[in-house]
Amino acid sequence: MTTYKTVNPADGTTVKEFETLDTAGVERALADAHAGFQTWRKTSPKHRAEILHKVADLYTERSDELARTISLEMGKPLTESQGEVELSSSIYRYYADNGPTLLEDEKLDVPGAEDSVLQRKPVGALVGVMPWNFPYYQVARFAGPNLMVGNTILLKHAPNCPQSALLMEEIFQQAGLPQDAYINIFATNEQIADMIADPRVQGVSLTGSERAGTSVAETAGRNLKKVVLELGGSDVFILLDSDDMDATVESATRARLSNAGQACNAAKRILVAEDIYDDFVTKLVASFEAVQTGDPLDANTTLGPLSSQTAADTLIEQIDDAVAKGATLLTGGKKIDGPGAFVQPTLLTDVTPDMRAYSEELFGPAGVIYKVESPQQAIELANSSAYGLSGSVWSTDLDKARDVAEQLEVGMAFVNEHGTTLPGLPFGGVKRSGVGRELGPWGMDEFVNKKLVRVSAK
Repeated sequence: MTTYKTVNPADGTTVKEFETLDTAGVERALADAHAGFQTWRKTSPKHRAEILHKVADLYTERSDELARTISLEMGKPLTESQGEVELSSSIYRYYADNGPTLLEDEKLDVPGAEDSVLQRKPVGALVGVMPWNFPYYQVARFAGPNLMVGNTILLKHAPNCPQSALLMEEIFQQAGLPQDAYINIFATNEQIADMIADPRVQGVSLTGSERAGTSVAETAGRNLKKVVLELGGSDVFILLDSDDMDATVESATRARLSNAGQACNAAKRILVAEDIYDDFVTKLVASFEAVQTGDPLDANTTLGPLSSQTAADTLIEQIDDAVAKGATLLTGGKKIDGPGAFVQPTLLTDVTPDMRAYSEELFGPAGVIYKVESPQQAIELANSSAYGLSGSVWSTDLDKARDVAEQLEVGMAFVNEHGTTLPGLPFGGVKRSGVGRELGPWGMDEFVNKKLVRVSAK
């Protein structure tokens, strides 16, 4: 049975518990979202934009409350929580500013008729299944464009983020969104499967694990429902050369350890050219060991706990497996004593295909370093992963770096930056990292009826 409760991962204490929906609650949510769509779809894009502008304003006005809530629920350091709130606000504002224009009819230059246009029409109620690692940002990526389009939302958040889930619903209503246009649901996985199968639901978006994505995709496919899936990643940080090694090390540390390493697009595999390998590794180890671990609500903390003891235990099992099979542990590798779900910042080398750390996603503050002899070897190693979310290439030679970036089998490739997320940039991956795109105009095109209207004279 899915249990929705806030458990502070910094000390393991249970803060508050919430009831899961019963059968009647599931039916009520479905009926309300379906009925709400009949009204919301008829509102003007201008009116929807006005509401999203207000949502963005409220995120700014209530930023301290919002930030502290996710720091308490999933352990993100407070400064990072504040950054997430700001990013979420910018996403809602992007769709408020650009949504009406993006929804205008697109004239098609196709001969043989008086007029041919492509219209973007809403499709109905959608189910969103969201993760705990970025409680506001992940929802904004899904809810912002789809509310702008005119769809309605049934939002199932992660069971360990109930208070942040309720805060988002409250803000939507405070901004003037009808209650039946965005409905928070504390539902079980089985109830979500039933909702996806229900004819009143027209699609589902999930951000989460590969296992969860497979389950949702199976149910959606069986019922001919559109899906967007943003799943795992084992992203590369490819270092070809550097004219400022200290700055490069700082970037690599941030790319691996932000959000305690709990990001799908974190730099989990670090590939370094052999001529600078020793210098880089020495400085990266020192950087990892200098990280300040502690209470996420303490302003001095730069690395908080993992989201749960289960998450910490899983990461330690992956590290131990690698070391037992011959990997070299450069630093870290242990849980930190105490009640919280803290794991030492960890670096491994000599990781081979028979180890879990080679093929599995390391969802926590642990990275794997590889020495590469050439850009081509880096490309081959990067593309050997079953995942394909994003990757970055670092070099003073932009042409060389771009050439490598363009050969990466990923949905997002960066040069001299890693994991950049902006409202106007597409987000999504290939291979086992998922299907579909979020953000920008691409996020508005996933759950729409792209309707052709063609008018010909008699």
